[in-house]
This record gives sequence, structure tokens and C-alpha cells, in this order.
Amino acid sequence: MDYQLIGSLVLGLIILVIGAEVFIRGAVGIAKAAKLTPLVIGLTVVAFGTSFPELVVSATGVLQGQTDIAFGNVVGSNIFNTLFILGISALICPLIVHSQLLRRDLPLMIGVSLLAWFFARDGGFSLVEGLCLVVLLVLSTWKAVRDARKEVALAEEASSEVPSTKAWPIWVSLLATCGGLALLILGSRLLVFGAVGFAKQFGLSELVIGLTIVAVGTSLPEVATSVIAAIRGQRDIAVGNVVGSNVFNILCVLGISATLPGKGIGAPPSALELDVPMMVLAAIICIPVFLSGRIGRRVGAFFLAAYILYTVTLILHAEAHPVAQRLRQAIFITLPSFTLFAFVLFLTRRRNGNKTESSHA
Repeated sequence: MDYQLIGSLVLGLIILVIGAEVFIRGAVGIAKAAKLTPLVIGLTVVAFGTSFPELVVSATGVLQGQTDIAFGNVVGSNIFNTLFILGISALICPLIVHSQLLRRDLPLMIGVSLLAWFFARDGGFSLVEGLCLVVLLVLSTWKAVRDARKEVALAEEASSEVPSTKAWPIWVSLLATCGGLALLILGSRLLVFGAVGFAKQFGLSELVIGLTIVAVGTSLPEVATSVIAAIRGQRDIAVGNVVGSNVFNILCVLGISATLPGKGIGAPPSALELDVPMMVLAAIICIPVFLSGRIGRRVGAFFLAAYILYTVTLILHAEAHPVAQRLRQAIFITLPSFTLFAFVLFLTRRRNGNKTESSHA
């Protein structure tokens, strides 16, 4: 037994939990000082900060020629963020979905997921495609901050009361955010080091390591941040963190990594058959769930079950197991069926609600 790897895993987890708590407190303080809503902070500062491990790992993978790890890290992280993090957070505390996520951020997440699939169809990302992703990142972030400032200004004009909220001084919030981010990156690096070490001992391929061990390891800041935000009742940050991180992973992590010198980012055929479609499908099933306005515990349990099924399918597919194809078919039947059922349920409840309001009127 390798005690160094075990120590790295345990220490990394402890540092991640501490870092997430400090980072959230600092981010909320910046939100208040900059007159931004907690949702926008979750979509920008928190999402970008917790996704930095993905950027570091993917960029390092490209520079070292481990392009399968770089690509698998992003795709695997987005699947993990949507299904596992939203699932576990909803089990802890049902999440409220802000209307802004439906109007702009969810369509953006789905759109960039489809764009990544389109770019990857020829087996990789070119320099021009990488630059396109980075430009989209800058434009989307600028628009999110601009719209948030307008919403806060309108809310202040409409209310004559001045909210009395306790907030850290701005310099303390900035220091806490930077310190928490540093702890998040350090903790994730320690976890990835230990996890990859164990994975290599079991003979897993680079793509599978990137889609599972590295993806989960680099997404642990998002896990810690969203779970702690859900526990503390800051549910806008919990949901916004996941959506923002997914957008950031595609636009920034893939975009910047594709522009670095080296072999670029390749998209293996096996990833295009299972993992990339799964990433897109995981984003699409959020449509009826977010339309309902909340993510309840039952939906959270379904998301977790879907992620477990995907992980089992991925491992069996890597080993060319005959059951893998059947599980793959089960995934691409079950998830669309759930999406359709949830959408019909939403429409039915909305229609019944309208009838009830009409009868009372």
C-alpha cells in the first residue's frame, strides 16, 4: 500500500473543504462590494475560480503531449458537474433555479456544448476554433456582469429601503478569495496526484483517467463550493457555479489549451461516441428541470444514478466489455425519456395551475 498516495488524497480533501469555505465568503463579499448578485458571482468569480484546476491540468497535458487527458478532463468534468454536483447538492438541500439561468445561462451552456461537439467532430480543435471559444468567453462574461449591474441598480431604485447587510471590507474579501482559490488549487492537485497514481497502478488508459479520476479530482473544488453553498443556503451560488463552470471549461479551458504550442487537443473516436454526446445530453436534461424552478431530492437522486450508470459504462467500454454497448443504449434511451417526461410534467402542472387561478378569479 502506497501511504504517500493515501496521504495525498486525505490532505487534498481537507484542504479543499477549507478552501471552499474561505473562497465562498470572499466571493460573497466581493459581490456585495461590486453590487453584483450572488447568482452572477456564482456564474463568474466562483465558477472561474473553481475551474482553474481544469485549466492547469488541461494546459499541462497539452504541453506535455497528453492530449487525451486534456480533452477527457473537460468533458468528464462537465458531466460530473451537471449530474453529480447538482445531484448531491439537491439531496442535501433542494435548489432554487433563478429565472436568469433559464433566459441566458442554460441556453449558453447547451449552445457551447453543442459547439464543442461540432468542433471536435473532425478529431480535434484547431487554433482558430480555440480562439473562437476564447472570444465567446470574453463576450459572455462581459454581458453577464453588465446585465447584473443593471438588475441591481433597478432593484435599488425600486426600493426605498437600504439593505443592512454585514460584509467584510473589500480588501479582506479579495484576500479571502485569493487565499481560498490557492487552497482549492493545491487541494485538487494533491487529490489528482494520489488518484492518478492509483489509476496507473490499475492500468487505466489516459482517456479514461482524464474522464474519471482527473475530471473528478479537478472538479472537487466545484463539489466543495456547491455543497457548502447549498448547506449555507446560498443556492444561487450552488447552481450558478455548476452552469458557469461548464461554460468556462469549454470556452476557456478548451479554448486556451487549443491555442498552446504542441499537438493541440485531440478528440478520440471513443469519446465522440459516448462521452461528448453524454455531456450534451446532460446539459439538455436540465431544461425541464430548470423550468420547474427547483431541483428537488428525487431529481438529485436521478442525476446521481445517471452519473453512476455512465461511469460504469465508460469503464466497461474501455475494457471492450460486451455489456458496455447495452448500457450505452440504456443511457441514450433513459435520459431522453426522462427529459421528455419531465417536460410533459412541467406543462401539465403549469396548465393545472392556470386552471386553478382561473377558477378562483
